[in-house]
Amino acid sequence: MNLCFIIGKIISEIKYDFIIGSKNISIVKFNLKILEGSIINVIGYDNIADFCYRKLSVGDNIFLEGILNTKGNIEINKIEIEKRKKKKEKRKIKS
Repeated sequence: MNLCFIIGKIISEIKYDFIIGSKNISIVKFNLKILEGSIINVIGYDNIADFCYRKLSVGDNIFLEGILNTKGNIEINKIEIEKRKKKKEKRKIKS
């Protein structure tokens, strides 16, 4: 088993689907651009797939722990989203 720790930015739409006739019920797929510019394919199953579909979007920076499978994809075991900084709103006051 090849354990991977990866930090990167989501660069593709989150593709969510259901699997019929398999031990896994749902699957999510997306592409991640890592710091050195390489693009990797990432997949997640069941609860992780549900979390990714609900919480992730293109442009999010994430940290994930996963394994490299035989097809060259990273299967997610754990995932964390970088906390976004809230931008201060500048309001113009009309006088």
